Amino acid sequence: MTYQDKELSCKECGVNFVFTSAEQEFYAEKGFQNDPSRCADCRAARKARNGGNNSRQNSGFRQQREMFDAVCSACGVQTQVPFRPIESKPVYCRDCFQANKRF
Repeated sequence: MTYQDKELSCKECGVNFVFTSAEQEFYAEKGFQNDPSRCADCRAARKARNGGNNSRQNSGFRQQREMFDAVCSACGVQTQVPFRPIESKPVYCRDCFQANKRF
């Protein structure tokens, strides 16, 4: 697909900026579906205000989740789950859970 430069208006400061064909190609490769709504200066300022993190994302330093050993109630395979199993409730391995999400 060929892209052409687009002129967009920043929703924060109102200045017009160019969304280049190269930027559009980059957005498409990353799977982004929306055009940028802020100019480069406002994007940089927003990023600085948020400490460099996207407000919808974790900083990447998420604590490793504790995993617990369990035996799948459906197929009997040894598995690990991110919660402490309770004997009175069934536990399923990933394959069995995905195969039948009605559990």
